[in-house]
Amino acid sequence: MSEVLVACHDCDLLQREPEVPTGGSARCPRCDAELWRHRPNSIERTLALTIAGVVLFAVANAFPFLGFNMQGQVTQTTLSSGVRQLYAQDQWLVGSLVLFTTIAAPALQLGMLCFVLTPLRLGRRAPGFVPAFRWLQHLRPWSMMEVFLIGILVSLVKLADMATIEPGLSLWAFALLIPTLAGALASLDTREVWDHVEVER
Repeated sequence: MSEVLVACHDCDLLQREPEVPTGGSARCPRCDAELWRHRPNSIERTLALTIAGVVLFAVANAFPFLGFNMQGQVTQTTLSSGVRQLYAQDQWLVGSLVLFTTIAAPALQLGMLCFVLTPLRLGRRAPGFVPAFRWLQHLRPWSMMEVFLIGILVSLVKLADMATIEPGLSLWAFALLIPTLAGALASLDTREVWDHVEVER
């Protein structure tokens, strides 16, 4: 047992930190909640998924999202054009929510992951590491790309009888970005990140 004391997030039991083997997890002896899980190669795996996410995010915003062929007229849309249309229709609140949850929040998450993990992988700590890493945790609930994608799929079903719909490269990249970003956040061992900071100090 370590001399370090940890508190359970569920029942607040203060206890000594147990030794956790690679791939194992520590659980609270009182409520059996998982205190943390020791994920092997967490920083390397998360950084690899983050880089893949950056590429997919760039593709999702650079290419057409959907194409509509209605009576011989083809209209192509992008992620940002949908937001602009909402603003043009004076739907400022909805447009701002779509902009933040589907473009800004994922971009900030990917940027902060790169900002925090790249220096750690190189054995250094980024300036402003602590506030950036805390903001990364706060942004997690605001990334709602999967909700947006479900809404798009529902709209496609309703519009199928009115026009021929052609999925663009951006749609496939956006669909792949969702599990990639989720996998990056799930594989991140926050305890290992903070341990790097303590060792450096």
